[in-house]
Amino acid sequence: MKVFRQVSLALILGLGWVCAEPTFDYKAPTVKESFFGNELGMLNRERDEYATNLASYAGNLILDEEVSPGSLMMARRTIALALHLAPRNKRALVLNFQLAKGVLPKRMDSQYSAESLAHLLLTRAEVLFQQKGEANELLSKYFIEMAATLDPRNEDAVYAFQLQEINYGSVPWKKLTDG
Repeated sequence: MKVFRQVSLALILGLGWVCAEPTFDYKAPTVKESFFGNELGMLNRERDEYATNLASYAGNLILDEEVSPGSLMMARRTIALALHLAPRNKRALVLNFQLAKGVLPKRMDSQYSAESLAHLLLTRAEVLFQQKGEANELLSKYFIEMAATLDPRNEDAVYAFQLQEINYGSVPWKKLTDG
């Protein structure tokens, strides 16, 4: 009887460990103030919409890839970009908090598939680059890399990203993610 209780207890404890919520290592980006001030060629409403869609993509990516290290890294970059676009964006703030606490988010409704969002980001990047200005050109570079990453089958996005790498080098993600 004593052995039966010990085995039962071990099974119960083991089952509790297996059913526990998964933990993962997510380092929340440090966003003290937005890199993109009023000189950015985007309206506040547009910035907020992009931030919402980027955060939705990041949350769903983590769920789709079952909290892989790559999805967490991509989410960190995407959330940082969203928070720099719209520092008070609800979806980005909530997702960032949840991930920092080790809580998996719920699946989020999104207006765009990854392919559509990549196309939208690439198109917006081209317009931003034409508008000139340091903030516009920097956001354009982030959008181009994000577009190529979201949809590597989008030849225009990949080509633009490759040219950008040749002409300007790597995009400084640490500026966005680490303040």
